[in-house]
Amino acid sequence: MIALRELLGRYRADVIALCVVISGALIAVLLPLTFPHSGGPTGVDGALADPIHSAADGHPGVYRALVIPSNGYILIPLLFAAAAWFGYRGWWRRAVAMVVTPEVAVGINSWVLKPLWDRPLHDYLAYPSGHTVHLVAIATAFVLLTDSPRARVRTAALAIAALLCAAIGMIGLGYHLPTDILGGAAAAIAMVTALCRLTGHLLEPTQRTARVHSG
Repeated sequence: MIALRELLGRYRADVIALCVVISGALIAVLLPLTFPHSGGPTGVDGALADPIHSAADGHPGVYRALVIPSNGYILIPLLFAAAAWFGYRGWWRRAVAMVVTPEVAVGINSWVLKPLWDRPLHDYLAYPSGHTVHLVAIATAFVLLTDSPRARVRTAALAIAALLCAAIGMIGLGYHLPTDILGGAAAAIAMVTALCRLTGHLLEPTQRTARVHSG
């Protein structure tokens, strides 16, 4: 009965993960279909960006402050702090996955997704937003890898708040259009969810063997 419950639990988790991956992938793939041939702003971009510019363009310092949570000098220390949190508890495989999974997602975004959709902005490819992918990938990895419900809820809440602040900053400074950020968040969630489930399945035989030996 215990083995059956574990099997059903893994099956349910796989189904949920698959739904998340498909939903995120669909959003990331369908958004570019709305882009004009020039890659410029869409109607959604205007509807989301205009109120931001109207409210805060006179205070550019606000934008610069809000964009801070998406910067690498904030995200990289958070990434290693999260890995250290797992390592401190003896979850070494999770600690490694915590470091590797978000960076793999960032690499895929930079080297595959951006060139694939080729949306130029200034002198770089803007879709999906790399800063957004990094921030969301780190948060998603931690949420999926931790066993603590409280840590999951707090991390999700902080990540959403940080993303909203960073999004306003990036839009206000002209670094990204809103759809770049929406696509980046969707792509990050899809990639990290898929990578974490794959990693979990690869580790399961080792975990089962360890339980047999310990029993």
